[in-house]
Amino acid sequence: MNSDVSREGPEMKEHMAIEPARASLPHRPSAMRRENRRVILALLAALFDVIALVVGFVAVELTLDYRWLSPGGVPLLVIIVPAFLYFATLWSSYSTYSLTSMSKSFSSACRALMGAIVVVMVSAFLAKFGMKISRAAFVYAILASAALLLVSRVLIAIFVRLFLQGKIADRLLVTINAPADHASDLGMDVIDLKEVGLKPDLSDPTQMAEISDVLCRYDVVYLDGTRMTDVGAWVTALKATGVACEVAVSHDTIHSAVGIGRLGAHDTLVLSRGPLSFGSRLQKRAFDLIITVPLMIFLGPLMLLVTLAIRLESPGPALFRQSRIGQANMPFQIYKFRSMRIDAQDDTGNRSTARDDDRITKVGAFIRKTSIDELPQLINVLIGNMSLVGPRPHAHGSRAGSQLFWEVSELYWMRHALKPGITGLAQINGFRGATNTREDLEARLRYDLEYLQNWNLWDDFTILLATAKVVSHSNAY
Repeated sequence: MNSDVSREGPEMKEHMAIEPARASLPHRPSAMRRENRRVILALLAALFDVIALVVGFVAVELTLDYRWLSPGGVPLLVIIVPAFLYFATLWSSYSTYSLTSMSKSFSSACRALMGAIVVVMVSAFLAKFGMKISRAAFVYAILASAALLLVSRVLIAIFVRLFLQGKIADRLLVTINAPADHASDLGMDVIDLKEVGLKPDLSDPTQMAEISDVLCRYDVVYLDGTRMTDVGAWVTALKATGVACEVAVSHDTIHSAVGIGRLGAHDTLVLSRGPLSFGSRLQKRAFDLIITVPLMIFLGPLMLLVTLAIRLESPGPALFRQSRIGQANMPFQIYKFRSMRIDAQDDTGNRSTARDDDRITKVGAFIRKTSIDELPQLINVLIGNMSLVGPRPHAHGSRAGSQLFWEVSELYWMRHALKPGITGLAQINGFRGATNTREDLEARLRYDLEYLQNWNLWDDFTILLATAKVVSHSNAY
């Protein structure tokens, strides 16, 4: 856990002010309203799906014989409905990408139904109640449910068209010297860089956060590569925000992309679809809360004792807050137990913590060695600006040798496409503690990017288990 270099001090001023030329920006969509719209749409689709399954099975039960679809008095719907919802979420049946296409929407629902059928069959075999189920009634119930699922997805399509004007994704074009009617022609917001003054300065965290504040409110951002000269820097900045990104190019330059799309008269290279789908983000957040809430209750007495010990040994608060670089390169306040004297301030995080650091108190030495100083970050997980597993967040002044982290590699910004974590893939592979050389950072960066590219919920679980093992056997900082 104790995977980053701690640099303590009082609450840092939020020095990364985010104030671009607002007057030149289009009326930006509210990120909260957009997420609320997605959640409502997903919940509505799930509700319609559940109704379709229940009506399908109940209709067959009433038409034929109730007991043949309720072995031992337990309706098969008790298995079918939760299994269907699980597979529908797992396979992104409620994602924006799926619900905007009728064919994708229905096919993903059918896949979830097939998964639920397999669960029923396995359950019937293991529990030995297969002979109590009418095969004909079960087939009829599945067919009826599939037909009603089609109706369910048609109703969702009507809802999107009538109440959302067919739009559940916000799109933005980033260009330069755009014609006045460009926005209306393409049906999306347009930012003209010449008027706004935004630029992707990869050596300036303030500018990177400013870009994220503007662009993270959109689902898809298009770069007009036919007009821009600094496309490469923009691509790096956009991938770091976690927003889906496409760049418009001339037809003869298409090569090596995630996919190919279309923007007006130009082809586009799909450079990023975002690190996680809506369903994956939902799974990850649910996993965080399911683990964190019981942990907070179980570890509450220990955290109170540590708080008391810190206050008794040295004056000052038991917790300290420090500004760190979070998801989409946006700053946030991280919580940790104070392990240093209150007068040993390092607001920018320029000084790495050494093994024999004279700033560390006796209690601090113990809680750092056992990683107990990291426990208050569970509060960050509950708030939502951190996850249990993810790239470790760094202070703004963190250095690898004599270089700031983002000076070592431009890829550093891309590790922030996901929420930072209390632990991560780099930490369980031995890369914990100080980053004394650029090689230390590059090794961490490789693991962080690997985690982003290959994320799945099982990996989060195994990383947590591996972290517990590493911490229990560790005697170092």
